[in-house]
Amino acid sequence: MKLGYFLSCEEYGPDDLVEQAVLAERAGFSGLWISDHYHPWNDEQGQSPFVWSVIGAVSQVCSLPVTTAVTCPTVRLHPAVVAQAAATSATLLGGKFVLGVGSGEALNEHILGGPWPHAERRLEMLEEAVGLMRELWTGKVVSHSGEHYTVDTARIYTLPDQPPPVYVSAFGPKALEVAARIGDGFITTQPDGESVAEFRRLKGDDRAPAMAGLKVAFADSAEEGRDHAHRLWANSGLPGELAQVLPSPKHFEQASTLVTKEATGESVVCGNDAQEHRDAFAPYAEAGFDEVFVANMGPHWREMIEFYGEHVLPQVR
Repeated sequence: MKLGYFLSCEEYGPDDLVEQAVLAERAGFSGLWISDHYHPWNDEQGQSPFVWSVIGAVSQVCSLPVTTAVTCPTVRLHPAVVAQAAATSATLLGGKFVLGVGSGEALNEHILGGPWPHAERRLEMLEEAVGLMRELWTGKVVSHSGEHYTVDTARIYTLPDQPPPVYVSAFGPKALEVAARIGDGFITTQPDGESVAEFRRLKGDDRAPAMAGLKVAFADSAEEGRDHAHRLWANSGLPGELAQVLPSPKHFEQASTLVTKEATGESVVCGNDAQEHRDAFAPYAEAGFDEVFVANMGPHWREMIEFYGEHVLPQVR
């Protein structure tokens, strides 16, 4: 199992993200995930740079593969625009780019004032969007009049040698069916072995790639790490579909008051115990993931990256 580093655009500005990419490569991480948000989950996180600009900057200082985790190519950005952005990113990265996509969250997608579709409609939109992007990556002139999107004589001229793979985030059986139908790989944030197995069964390929992400809070003590994790990422403890339907950081802050610091501490690795950090990856290995990307919560990301390079990556790999 490979270990990558997760660039969290919700918590860090573009300069910090670029530096994290450089340090992650130096430490021995295998690749990079990068989140794509218009808003952070809450004001305490406090950042949200434009992901495509950050990817361009990273491509000039780092040779690691990059995966968006994940982009929503359906509401805020038209799939024809995402297709061009992904093609340029793949070109800059020498083909080492994966377009991770998902059906999105109201938090980011509602900003233009349109309605937030229900879950089944969002999956329909995602399926049409991925098909349209793949057609545009052929380099041909494309005209498309679908149920959700229209394109008029569009052609992408700057293309990588090969179209970027598309990995699909999915939660639940209907989403997994769509992911297997339109995706080259599977993305999630939980050590969910059943979903990995179902995705591969539906693909008819027991080696179909699967990626996952997790967060840790590196600090001098578990208590300090727990404080950072709860202050910044209590929203990760919200259940069900709240992450998809709440429309603003303020709503997430209100809902997150129901998540206790103790619950946050129980769900993430906090502090600097090397064995605890190594053990966090075991459920993902058992679930069958090929690659896991780890993000740091809090201010000690430089120390975390160096620590992982010395005490976690060699042993877990």
